[in-house]
Amino acid sequence: MKDSIIGLEIHVSLNTNTKLFCSCPLLGSDDPNSRCCDICIGAPGSKPVLNKKAMEYALKLCLALNCKVSNEVVFSRKTYFYPDMGKNYQITQYEIPIGYEGFLEVFGKKIRIRRIQLEEDPAALVHQGNTVLVDYNRSGTPLCEIVTEPDMESPEEARESLKRLLTIINYIKVFDIKNCIVKADANVNIKGCERVEIKNINGFKDIERAITYELERQRKLLKEGQAIKQKETRGWDSDKGITLFQRYKESEADYGYIVDPDLVPIDISTELVEKTRKELPELPQEKSLKYQKEYKIRKEDAEVLANDYELTRLLEEAISKKIDPLFAAEWIRREVTRVLNYNKKELNETFINKNLLSVLELIQENKVTRQTGQRLMELLVEKDLDVKKYIKENNLEVVSDTKEIEEICKKVIKENEKAVKEYLEGNDKSFMFLVGQIMRHSKGKAEPKTVNELLKKLIKL
Repeated sequence: MKDSIIGLEIHVSLNTNTKLFCSCPLLGSDDPNSRCCDICIGAPGSKPVLNKKAMEYALKLCLALNCKVSNEVVFSRKTYFYPDMGKNYQITQYEIPIGYEGFLEVFGKKIRIRRIQLEEDPAALVHQGNTVLVDYNRSGTPLCEIVTEPDMESPEEARESLKRLLTIINYIKVFDIKNCIVKADANVNIKGCERVEIKNINGFKDIERAITYELERQRKLLKEGQAIKQKETRGWDSDKGITLFQRYKESEADYGYIVDPDLVPIDISTELVEKTRKELPELPQEKSLKYQKEYKIRKEDAEVLANDYELTRLLEEAISKKIDPLFAAEWIRREVTRVLNYNKKELNETFINKNLLSVLELIQENKVTRQTGQRLMELLVEKDLDVKKYIKENNLEVVSDTKEIEEICKKVIKENEKAVKEYLEGNDKSFMFLVGQIMRHSKGKAEPKTVNELLKKLIKL
């Protein structure tokens, strides 16, 4: 029986031009405090004004995640004293979030979403020796906080949930992977222990690592006859791979929420909701069905590709360049994921994005074999190759010269008489062994169709 209980609080920065409550730009100079104003720093008398585009993006996200939408937007002040919030409160939502009771499908189950709310990002703290400085450039960045129910039962589910969420926010274009960030806090406990919140987790790899470590830590405590009796907050140290105690967890009452008097409630009409719903692009489930219907891609492959934004982008780019959809889907689903998983890398950490089309074109045009293509994929994990130039310089073009392949076939037949006899007796695996030997002798360059035809012909002579 699974004993893990996991929920996520995910903060997604929105791809707007300006901040949530003022006109300061999100991008520009990196000089400290160069992109801020009296509203960003919380100066007395400053008056926030809601960014309309951030509101529209939040509504799109709610609908894309199957949420019910509130009739109005109400902002609250979350009171706390910390150097990153000069006015000693954060503008967020408490009483009425924009969206609620949604869900995200992961591994065939629904991960329920409790609420989605708009809020401002605090400033950044810069530590220099014993001194802490505050940079308000980040203060006021529009964030959507997505709070799930504790429906996940493993670190793998948590990682996949985060990955699928990132796919959706990329599809609906409220997020720019180059400039925006996704941060997650994980609420984790073993049955019998109080909930622990893990903060400061960035990325898919760390969400799985942090939760795995914390679950093991709690199991060890239980085994030693101890138990976590009080809710606590721990920080994730990515370099050390451990969680560290920060403080005992505050309750909601500790934050002293009050409705923000500077921001009036905003009505969300049924017409606006329906208009936004109609503007949503194809989402993963729709893309999967399209891939199956239009391109005859297998259901399993279509679902994996549609639920990964980067793989979807690779597939659709390949199809737009006249690569056969079935071949492209199979190669991306099998070979791209194979080399990424083996090397424990994300796609943007390799040179596959830049060079995949060249590899697919060479294979489709029968200029290199699949075996050579696989070797190229492995090289592209670390090296930025001019693929076509590399093929020529290393003499890796397909060998389709019948005479040359025939000589290799004869040599292999002579050296493997036992395998030939077994094939003639009906063992197809022996035939594949012989093909493998021919490919080895040709260094993977022999054209497979020619090899099969010649080998069968020579064996039956």
